Amino acid sequence: MTSPSSILLYCRRGFEKECAAEIQAHTLAAGISGHIRAKENSAYVVFVAHEPDALGAQAARLRFDALIFARQRIFAIGPLSDLPVDDRITPLIGAAAGLQRRYSTLWLETADTNEAKELARFTRKFERPFAAAAAEAGLLGGNGSAPRLHGFFLASTAAYVGYTPPDDSSPWPCGIPRLKFPRSAPSRSTLKLEEAFLVFVDRPETMLRPGMSAVDLGAAPGGWTWQLVRRHIRTTAVDNGSLDETLMESGLVTHLRADGFRYRPSKPVDWLVCDMVEQPSRIARLVADWAADGAFRYAVFNLKLPMNKRHEEVERCRGLIEERLAGKGGFHRLRFLQLYHDREEVTGFLDLVG
Repeated sequence: MTSPSSILLYCRRGFEKECAAEIQAHTLAAGISGHIRAKENSAYVVFVAHEPDALGAQAARLRFDALIFARQRIFAIGPLSDLPVDDRITPLIGAAAGLQRRYSTLWLETADTNEAKELARFTRKFERPFAAAAAEAGLLGGNGSAPRLHGFFLASTAAYVGYTPPDDSSPWPCGIPRLKFPRSAPSRSTLKLEEAFLVFVDRPETMLRPGMSAVDLGAAPGGWTWQLVRRHIRTTAVDNGSLDETLMESGLVTHLRADGFRYRPSKPVDWLVCDMVEQPSRIARLVADWAADGAFRYAVFNLKLPMNKRHEEVERCRGLIEERLAGKGGFHRLRFLQLYHDREEVTGFLDLVG
């Protein structure tokens, strides 16, 4: 078998620098040396290992869920360039067969950029004959624990070939959950919380039960409150601005015109959600204070990032929360991720229950 020579990461366009710095830090910590290939606004980053065997041996240490700015992480070889127009499939099948013996499924992908839209049309047409050839070669048909096969196309004649473990990767092609904006939701920000629940909540039957309680800080006009109400969660919406009237008619919402930084519930709630426009460190301290007081079980919150040193700012906020909770004992799980529906921001998730 051939060891992967690279780690391919998809990211939000304009965040290649942050994604590159992050994977460089993770590979360094795992003892894997290499260099970065990253082009501004390309929406992907490649880490090229100096010793592919070392990358293959240490791949399990590079946890996808420890990354913030990567939508997907693929162990890959390539790029395979100058693919013959009359037979692209043969070299791609050869590369895939060298990496793994069997795959569960096939995803052909492109970068998430306007320039790649035409290329995406090609991959959609090419996927069927490529999948048929892969199946005939005995590469497809593995069970759900088998790796996924990825083909990432830079052009119709150039591509990376790689794989992702299904239990340590994004479950969506291109790392993008395709969510439809609900017409009755008050704002498009509702999709951020819906995606956050999809990504972070691993036990929805217990973590998002009807009848639970929540506080939404910075709620107006109600996009995040809408997601809670649709799950029949009683919500205190805190904001000096107006809230969507339909939400108030649900009977599940109490609207408090108050300062989100001053408000505290009279008793602990199940969920704290917060999408206030404020300095990231101030939001981190707010969430840390609530957590230290045991005022919630789970929290989802946005950090609006500065233009520069964005990765450093997220790590600073992580440190603020971890330091505040260090002396409290007990379990907590903290994760940050730049969701597809985030913009110049990342979303944090804090679990105090486990």
